[in-house]
Amino acid sequence: MSGLEATLFRHRLAQHGFLVRQFHYRSMTALPEDVDAELRAQVLGLAPPVHLVGHSLGGLLLLRFAAAHPGLPLGRLVLLGSPVNGSRAARGFAALPGASIFFGQLAGTELLRDGRPRWHGPAAVGVIAGSHSLGLGRFLGQLPEPNDGTVAVDETALDGASDHLVLPVSHTGLLVSEDVVAATARFLSSGRFAAPGP
Repeated sequence: MSGLEATLFRHRLAQHGFLVRQFHYRSMTALPEDVDAELRAQVLGLAPPVHLVGHSLGGLLLLRFAAAHPGLPLGRLVLLGSPVNGSRAARGFAALPGASIFFGQLAGTELLRDGRPRWHGPAAVGVIAGSHSLGLGRFLGQLPEPNDGTVAVDETALDGASDHLVLPVSHTGLLVSEDVVAATARFLSSGRFAAPGP
C-alpha cells in the first residue's frame, strides 16, 4: 500500500474538524524498531493530544506503539479492520509455497500471531470491523461469518477496548465509507462510536 488508498478517508476526516497527517511505512521491508522511531518522532512533532487511526496491519502497529509509549501525549486510537487476534487469511496465505517472501518482519509478527491480547494502555481504543464479505481472504483462511472478506469480525475483538462497531462494509470499504469516517470522528471526539442522545 502506498498511502494513496486512504486519501479519501483523510479528506473526509479533516472535514470533521481534525488536522490530519499521514504516517506511511514500508510494510514488507521496514524493521519494527524503525517504524516505532519514525512514528514517535511524528507524534512528538504535533500538538497534543495526537489521535491515531490505522487500517488493518496499520492498526496493529499503532496498538503496539501506544502500548510501548504510555507516556506520549496520545489521545484516542481507532483500529479499522485490524486482526488483533491474528489473521486466518494471513496464516492461510503463509502456508502456500513461496508465500513467505511476502511477509516482512512487521506483517509476520503482527498478522500471524495467535491468541487474544488485552488492552491495558491509557488511551481509549475503538475498533471498527466490516461485515460485507468481499475479498480474497475468505478463500485463504476459511473465515467464519461475519467477515469483511479479509478479516473476520471475531479477529477484531479487543479485550479492554472502549467500543467496538460492526458496519456492513468490506475490508477495503472501511477506507471509503462515509459511515466509517463519521463513526471514527465521533470516537475521536467522545470516546464512543454512537452519536450522543438528545
